[in-house]
Amino acid sequence: MKMNHILLACISATIMFSCVSPKKLREAEAKYTQLNGAYLEAQSKLRDCEGASKDSTNDFARRRAAYESQIKALNDQVDFLKQNNNQVLGQLKDLSVISNSQAESIKKSLDNIGAKDMYIKDLQGSIARKDSLNMQLVMNLKGAIGDLNDQDINIKVDKGVVYIDISDKLLFKSGKYEVTDAAKTVLGKVATVLKNQPDIEFMVEGHTDSVAYKNGLLQDNWDLSVKRATAVIRILQNQYGIPPARMTAAGRAEFQPVADNTTEEGRAANRRTRIVILPQLDQFFKLLEKPAGSQ
Repeated sequence: MKMNHILLACISATIMFSCVSPKKLREAEAKYTQLNGAYLEAQSKLRDCEGASKDSTNDFARRRAAYESQIKALNDQVDFLKQNNNQVLGQLKDLSVISNSQAESIKKSLDNIGAKDMYIKDLQGSIARKDSLNMQLVMNLKGAIGDLNDQDINIKVDKGVVYIDISDKLLFKSGKYEVTDAAKTVLGKVATVLKNQPDIEFMVEGHTDSVAYKNGLLQDNWDLSVKRATAVIRILQNQYGIPPARMTAAGRAEFQPVADNTTEEGRAANRRTRIVILPQLDQFFKLLEKPAGSQ
């Protein structure tokens, strides 16, 4: 607008204070038109600059808002990490206090666990050695007895205990408790193996079937089973020299059957003499004592 006023003032002055020819007037008008065009162009550029400046300002504002949002998010993360770090430090502090106050107790517990572990290993080793000795005993017994029918004599290991079952038809006549001469040969073979194991103790058990028994002084199957057990022990002691302190006699009567007493075959299987190799309880009791250093 200032440019327009200046032009008007110049033209008015020219008209008022001088005599202007038509030629000069046209020249002045042309100059005015030129200047006015330049003014309008400058105005347009000014508006363009103002619009560009406004767009730039809006873009800057958007970018600034985005940056501020990112900064806020990062600050929130930093605050969270600080809080979490403080919690961890607190927990570590508590753990340190617990460790210091209970260090000696934990050490004793670990020592105790170590002692118990050694005890268990020793016990397992002892059981493994005993199982090995039992299997060796079984092999020796089977080797000594030879090809005798398994129905007449059976040797087995059950739960770590060695059992020698001898059918009564090899040892006794029906209803009797005197050992037959033929049975003494079998007992001699068993005695040879048992004598070679001086640390072994064993029990001789008499078993009967369920048929009621009474003969003279013998009142029932209890009496018969005990008399048969003691008869076998006397043979082992008197004829084969096994120390009596290593032997025990027991009668089971008909109360531990291995077969059905309602059949002849079952009753025959139940009439037997069993030699039980007793575990060495004193050694196991020693193993069960508390290990050194245990609480």
